[in-house]
Amino acid sequence: MSQSNNRKNRDTTAAIYPRLSRDDGTEGDSNSIDTQKKLLTKIAKEKGYTNILTFVDDGVTGVTFNRPGFNAMMEELKKGYIGAVFVKDLSRLGRNHLEAGKLTEEYFPDNDIRLVAVSDGYDSAEGEDDLIPIRHLFNEWYARDISRKQRIRYKVKGNAGEPLSAPPYGYMKDPDNPKFWIVDRDAAEVVKRIFELTMNGMGTCQIATLLTDERILSPHHHQKSNGVNCPARVTDRVPHYWTSTTVNNVLDKQEYCGDVINFKTFTKSYKNKKRQVNAPENVMIFKDVHEPIIDRITWEVVSEKRSKNVRKRKTDKGETSIFSGFLVCADCGKNMHHHFNQKNHDIKYFNCSGNNLHHGVCDSTHYIRVDFLEQVVLQEIRRLTRYARDFEKDFADIIMGDSQQNSEARHDKKKRDLAAMKARDKELDRVFNQMYEDNLSGKIDDERFSRMSSQYTLEQKELQAKIKTLSAELDNVHTSAMTADMFISTVRKYTRAKKLNERMLTELIERIEVHQSEKTDGIHRQKLTIHYNFIGAIDIPKELSLPEIQMQTRKGVIVSYEPQRLIEVPA
Repeated sequence: MSQSNNRKNRDTTAAIYPRLSRDDGTEGDSNSIDTQKKLLTKIAKEKGYTNILTFVDDGVTGVTFNRPGFNAMMEELKKGYIGAVFVKDLSRLGRNHLEAGKLTEEYFPDNDIRLVAVSDGYDSAEGEDDLIPIRHLFNEWYARDISRKQRIRYKVKGNAGEPLSAPPYGYMKDPDNPKFWIVDRDAAEVVKRIFELTMNGMGTCQIATLLTDERILSPHHHQKSNGVNCPARVTDRVPHYWTSTTVNNVLDKQEYCGDVINFKTFTKSYKNKKRQVNAPENVMIFKDVHEPIIDRITWEVVSEKRSKNVRKRKTDKGETSIFSGFLVCADCGKNMHHHFNQKNHDIKYFNCSGNNLHHGVCDSTHYIRVDFLEQVVLQEIRRLTRYARDFEKDFADIIMGDSQQNSEARHDKKKRDLAAMKARDKELDRVFNQMYEDNLSGKIDDERFSRMSSQYTLEQKELQAKIKTLSAELDNVHTSAMTADMFISTVRKYTRAKKLNERMLTELIERIEVHQSEKTDGIHRQKLTIHYNFIGAIDIPKELSLPEIQMQTRKGVIVSYEPQRLIEVPA
C-alpha cells in the first residue's frame, strides 16, 4: 500500500476496544461487551470514521496488558493504518497506571493516534487533560480494592469447606446445589480403572497409551462434551489423546477420596496472576464431603508407590521384577538393583546399589535371588493372613496400639475443644460476610472495614492453626482404627494366595529390608525385615511356625531364610 493511500485510509480507520472482566464489579448490561460495541461504533461514526475494526477481551483482567484482543490491536496499530482508538472509559484500556500512562502519554502521541474515552469525556484531539494520570491511578486502586474484597470472599468460602475449584474429572457440580459435587459415573469408571492399573504395576505412559488406543475421551474433551468450558492446550485438540501427565494429574488428586482441598495455590498480588503452590500448612482439607470414587487406603498406597519413583530394569527379554522398588539395603538404606546372570539369564537377583568397587558406601552386596525371595515373601504373607485370621483381636491391637482406652478422656476433651473452636471459626466467617456486605452498602467505610478485617483475620488465623493441630491429633486416632479395619480386610483377600503378583505386594508391603547373609554351620542364613503398609514391621507369634525355606543359589552355596526379629525374645 502506498504512503498516500495509507494516510487517506488512516484518517477514516478506527479501532474500537470493548473489554469486560470481574474487575468491573456488577455493573450489569451497561458495561457488557455488546453495549460497549454499539456505543463505540456510534461515537466513532459520528466523528467521521467509516472503517471500524473491533478488538475484544471478554473475561480478561485490566491489571495485565498481556491480553489477546489488546495485543492484536497493538499489532495492527504498529502497521500504521489505524488513526484512532475508542474505548468506553480509560479503565477499559487497562488498570495498571504505569502501563496505561505509557500508552496515553507516550505511544499514542508519538504515533499520532487519537484516543477517545467516551464516558470519561476525553478526546486527545481536543488537547491534553491533566487529570488523566489521576484517572489511571484511581482505576488501578479500584482493581486493588476489588481484589482485596474477592480474597476475603474466597477465604470465607474456602474456610467453610465450599470447593473453590472446578470439579476434577470424575465429578460434576450438583444441579440442585452447585456448592457440592456429585459423581460423573462414566468418568468415574475411567478414574477407578487408572488406579486399578497402577495398583497392578502398570506405568503412567502405558496407561496413557492404553486409554488412547481404546479411544477414551480425554478429561478435557469429556468435560467439553458435558458443556463444561475449560481452557485447552495443544494436546487437548485430539479428543482421545492421553499423556502420562494427564494420568499423573488423575493419580495426584486426593479429592477422589471424597475430600475438598482448598487453597492449594495462591497469587502473590492482584497484578501477578500466576498461581503459586501453597505451603502445606496453609492448605485446608475437608474430609468425606462428597461421595468417594477411590477408597482412601488405595489412594494412599498408590501415592506411596509413586513417591518411590523407581526405574524398573528389564532383562534381555524385556521383563521387569515385581520386587523393584520394594527392596532396600538394611545397612545403608539404598534401593536394591535388579540384575540377571550374564551366563544364565534365568537367574535373576538383587544387590545393593550402594555397593560399588570405586564409590561404594556399603561394604556388602546383600545379594539375594529372586526365586528365593518369591518363596520367602509368599510364605510370610501366608503367615500374616493366618495371624490375622486366628488372632484377629491381637492383630488389631498391634495395629492400633493398646493406648486407646487410656486416652479416651483426653480424646473426648479434645473433641469438645475442637467443636468450640469450629463454632467460633464459623462465627468469624459470618462476621466477615456481614462486614463485607456492610462495606458494599456503605454502612462501614473502607478504613474501618480494613481495621476490623485485620483484627478478625489475625484471630481466625491463630484459631485455624489450633483447629488444624487438634484435628490432626484426632484424625490420627480415627485413622488408626480405620487403618486396622482396612488392612485386615486387605489381608483377608490373600488368605489362599498361591502366587505373588505386584498388586499383592502393592496393597500389603511398603518395603523389604534385605540383610547381608551370615554363614553358620556351612549354611548362609538370609534375614529379611518386611514392613507392611500402615503398620510397619511386626513380630508374628511363635505359635505360627516359621517358613522353612532352603535353596542352593550358587555352586556350593546353600541359603536358608530366617526372619529378622524386631525384639529379643527369651528362649
